[in-house]
Amino acid sequence: MNPIKHVPKVKIGSPLLAGLMVAAIWLTASVLLLSLLLHFSSMKEQSLPQLSLIVHSLCALAGGFVAGRRSGQKGWYHGSVLGVFYGLLVLIAGFLALDSSFGLNSLTLFALTLAAGGLGGMVGIHARNAN
Repeated sequence: MNPIKHVPKVKIGSPLLAGLMVAAIWLTASVLLLSLLLHFSSMKEQSLPQLSLIVHSLCALAGGFVAGRRSGQKGWYHGSVLGVFYGLLVLIAGFLALDSSFGLNSLTLFALTLAAGGLGGMVGIHARNAN
């Protein structure tokens, strides 16, 4: 049996898809960290709604950064589109999994992911130009 000498790199061509993948990775790590903090510290479950807004904003920011960096132009646009898609995916998942209704919290989450994604896209485009 011949060993594999070269493993091809997988590169996602779409800035939006790459950003969503990074946002999902950040979300997974953040949820794991929050659950460990909840279990091993004196943190109360009542603080989770506010922390979830912060976590989703940071995930959209990271995804927007990657989308803006990969796009090469209009970072605010690509980041904002990522924020819209990320926010919709989170809202749909919450609706389907938890039967949560759409209200002020949903609108707040959507606005935060939109703004954080746009900001991440702007920073990402400037980080690309700096290199």
